[in-house]
Amino acid sequence: MRKVIDFVDVSTEGLESSPYADALAGLRANEARYYKNKYDHDFAVAPAADEPETLAYVTRVLAEERDIVIASPPLEVTMFEVEGLRMAYVFYQSGVLPVGAGDQRDVRPRTRRQACCRLQAVRGHGCT
Repeated sequence: MRKVIDFVDVSTEGLESSPYADALAGLRANEARYYKNKYDHDFAVAPAADEPETLAYVTRVLAEERDIVIASPPLEVTMFEVEGLRMAYVFYQSGVLPVGAGDQRDVRPRTRRQACCRLQAVRGHGCT
């Protein structure tokens, strides 16, 4: 079951098994604030086991588009669409967070979807 992330009262719920739970909770709250302020979208996450299709999507994008495989256990995931952009996030136990693994669904004819992804890691943690 998904839970909407409160960006005012930041909680580590769902991230407790990570040694970087506080930092991940801050990153998650920051994403929630961004999507609420920019798109009036409630950023909601679910346990990774509850949404295997989201995890599979992000795993595929990372592997095929960036040649990246993350060995850390996934904790939480979310996928949603705002203003024609499909966004997906996976919060990993190691503190690595693929940000914005998604594609632009351009409504114009003859334009190809553009997959994009960037990695963010909690301070002091490398993306290995």
